[in-house]
Order: sequence, then structure tokens, then C-alpha cells
Amino acid sequence: MTSLIAAAVFFVLLHLLVSGTALRGVIVKAVGEGAFMGLFSLASVAGLVWLGMAYGEARGSGALYWDLGPGAKHGAMALVLLGFLLLVTGILTPNPTGVKQEGALDKPDPAKGILRLTRHPFLWGVAIWALAHLLANGDAPSVILFGALLALALSGGASIDAKRGKALGPKYAAFVAQTSNVPFAAILAGKQKLSLGEIGWWRLLLAVVIYAALLWGHPFLFGVNPLG
Repeated sequence: MTSLIAAAVFFVLLHLLVSGTALRGVIVKAVGEGAFMGLFSLASVAGLVWLGMAYGEARGSGALYWDLGPGAKHGAMALVLLGFLLLVTGILTPNPTGVKQEGALDKPDPAKGILRLTRHPFLWGVAIWALAHLLANGDAPSVILFGALLALALSGGASIDAKRGKALGPKYAAFVAQTSNVPFAAILAGKQKLSLGEIGWWRLLLAVVIYAALLWGHPFLFGVNPLG
């Protein structure tokens, strides 16, 4: 549990402090943008590996805070599917919030496809995935792991918007004005209209295929059968 807590703290602080504050600028000035991105990526991968290994060792120990029963597990599977739809389509859609994708702002309509729903689809996909796992797993190790990822995903959008707004100025401000962080907020406000065809059916289908493959392989990869 100690290793898991340390890994969760390291991973969250890495993204909130190193990537999301003025400390990033200090490091970039010292080593350069390319070196910073390389080091940050390596640290992120190392943090995820540490989290996964520590969670595997801690699983089954600690307190049980809740057990919502089989219904919660079935509901969690539906939420995970929704998370994958956002996550996969978000990765495959050009997005000004993404690394090295600032050029998307120069398009006539940078807010297209899944970005009409939220300008941070990947983060919301991770957040929904983490929430689903929290509903299905109320043990202490799961609360630490998935709670940390949920908190990071929910806070990440504001951090990215602040960095992009400072770096890209009015162009990014215009993009923010016509989109929303919270899913469906821009649509409900009348700023956007959702078009499933514009998202791309192949992206949605790919998300479902990946979801189905991971659902089938879950017992082999993670030692837990969601369908059991």
C-alpha cells in the first residue's frame, strides 16, 4: 500500500506540478522543449508502470469501503464503453488541446466531430473509465489507483486550457468560446450541434472493437473477469 500511495502521488504531482505550472517553463528553458517532452514522457510511462505493479501487489489488502453488488459491475461495463468511445475518438481526432496539434486552430472549423461534445474527449474518457472502476471496486487499493486517475483526468482540462491559452492567445480563446470542457455543455448552450457522422463511424466502431477485445481479455491481462 505504501508503494501504491507513493506511485499515485508521484504520477499526479508529475502532471499537476511539472507539466501544469511555471516549473515546466523553467525546465524547458534549461533543457529545451524536445528534451523536456522526452523526459516527461519517460517519467509518465515509468509512473504508470509503477502504479500498475504497486496496485497488483496491493490488490486484496486494505479496507473495503463499499460493495455495490452485481448491478454496479454491470453498470460499470456500460460506463467503460462510453469512456472508450470518448477516449478512442478523442485520440483519433485532430485537437488543438493535443501535443503538437496547435495547427488544428488554423482550420476553418477546428471544433469538429467529438470536439463538439467536449474539447477534452480523451480526458473525459479516462475519467469515466476510472469512475466505472471505482463503482465496481470499493477496496482501498482500487480507491487509491482509480481515484488518483479520476482526479487527474478531471483537473487536466483546466490545466491544458490555461497552458494553451497562454501560449496560443486569441486563437485558442476563440476555440474555447465555441466548445466546452464539460461534455454536452456547448451543445446545451446552443454553441454546437452533435453529428455522429462527423465523428466518424469507423472511429466509433474501432472503440467498440477495442472495448470488446479488452473485455474478453480482462481475465488474462488483469486477473479479474468483469463478466463473472
